[in-house]
Amino acid sequence: MIQTIPAQTIELHDLIENFGLQRTEDEQFFREWQDNLPELTDLEKQALDDVKRDYFHLAEYPMLEPIVKMVVLSPLLKLAGFYRPPFYLAAEKEVRISFEDEGITITGRLDILVFTPEFWILVVESKRAKLSLETGIPQALAYMLGNPNADLSGFGFVTNGSEFRFLKLTREGTTKYATSHLFSLDRGNDIYTVLRVLKRLAQLFSSPGV
Repeated sequence: MIQTIPAQTIELHDLIENFGLQRTEDEQFFREWQDNLPELTDLEKQALDDVKRDYFHLAEYPMLEPIVKMVVLSPLLKLAGFYRPPFYLAAEKEVRISFEDEGITITGRLDILVFTPEFWILVVESKRAKLSLETGIPQALAYMLGNPNADLSGFGFVTNGSEFRFLKLTREGTTKYATSHLFSLDRGNDIYTVLRVLKRLAQLFSSPGV
């Protein structure tokens, strides 16, 4: 009998227990958020400064997930180049991920999926402001497990508007994942680094032969 689990209720323990997911501490596993990050232009930095000001102004009142997407996430994805070829975006994409060997089906809606016709690039999970990112990480990993391109590394990006974390998952042999450091709007120019990482991922998947 197939067990159906809503993605929004999945916990990290479920992924470890049912799919053998392992967190790796290998520092070489997830270098994409650290190495060869492109520099930002003054105009890009100015745009990010505007995002910070807008967020902190609007955060005086409860900020729900759609506002987080509008104010913070949309500008980041645009500046990173994900609105241009070869990329496409899908929002609230309904997904049904079946793992027949485990007898489990995960159902849910991807907040945002960045993709090309050939493969998924980035799974984006957005949460309302003040909600811990820890609640979104298992959900993002579950969707990443459903990436149809099992031979390619999958990347995730989780944000609540003021905090950001990147994820990487591979399914070659052992299913492994790692996370980046936690970035925060409250800490210096962290948002500059967030955009640099997004631009780096865009570069990687824009290259011929990737």
